[in-house]
Amino acid sequence: MSSPNKTTKDVRPESSVPTRDESFLDQTLRPEIWGEYIGQENIKANLKILLTAAAERSHPAEHILFYGPPGLGKTTLAHLIAKETNRQIKITSGPAIEKVGDLASILTNLAPGDIVFIDEIHRLNKMVEEILYPAMESGVLDIIIGKGPSARTIQLELPAFTLIAATTRIALLSSPLRSRFSGGVFRLEFYTNDEIKKIISRSAKILGVELDDEALSEISKRARFTPRTANYLLKRCRDYAQVNKTPISKESVKKALALLEIDELGLSSSDRRVLDIIISKFGGGPVGLKTIAAATSEEEATIEEVMEPYLIQLGLLDRTTRGRIVTKKGYEHLGYEYEDNIN
Repeated sequence: MSSPNKTTKDVRPESSVPTRDESFLDQTLRPEIWGEYIGQENIKANLKILLTAAAERSHPAEHILFYGPPGLGKTTLAHLIAKETNRQIKITSGPAIEKVGDLASILTNLAPGDIVFIDEIHRLNKMVEEILYPAMESGVLDIIIGKGPSARTIQLELPAFTLIAATTRIALLSSPLRSRFSGGVFRLEFYTNDEIKKIISRSAKILGVELDDEALSEISKRARFTPRTANYLLKRCRDYAQVNKTPISKESVKKALALLEIDELGLSSSDRRVLDIIISKFGGGPVGLKTIAAATSEEEATIEEVMEPYLIQLGLLDRTTRGRIVTKKGYEHLGYEYEDNIN
């Protein structure tokens, strides 16, 4: 058997070897069973039916696509599916699969029933995507050997496998690729404040830290309705309390998050800068994404995928056909007097 491809890493359900890396700490905060996964109830219900039905037929689950803003649990769901079905999962990402050979190396090393998880699948090379279609649909891999008149096609039979993909930008996926996710295409929604509180409470127990209800509420309301952000803020508040020899209270949380420049709504300095520039330089909008990116020195993708969804969710920013507009609520949050200049 050939050695594992560098574009993937294998994760078995039973493997949990401690390391000192921060990445391992994030891994330990991930739910191990369905009962520990908080939120996304409709998706969980659909997945349980899908996986149970597949198990009863002794077939691998059908291909699944998760999409939504970063940090909502797409990767966690893929790990949970592997754990619940007791399957090996191979993890890779769209940018890591540069050539057709990379994909072939991954798929030909699969055992029957294995799961392949491709993160950021919208960044998959188009030539690789074309090869993926028959692999997903018919379980075969068509490889062209040689060039010109002497070129020939070899068709390799693949073991039955499940492809789980994740993307933050489903609009960039081609229709043929989307249509091949026969198990379902699921959108992950932002979490409620109560769900975020439950996630923080669970993470605090795993990390071995104590915090009162006021501190819990203070972190949760600044967590951007996102589990990844909630866990990040909890760890930073823990660090602040540890260094300053103080309990994790409402006051210590406020001080820790003030150092991180995160305000009471969970906005970072970059979020506030985007709103401030739209107001101060462009009269509150409308203004285009490229112009905002140039004025703030931020990447367009960062503004569109990370900042905008939360700002729109809070009602601080509107996205129109003419461009981005700061709302009255956005003006008030930054301390500006609101003037409706939209014609």
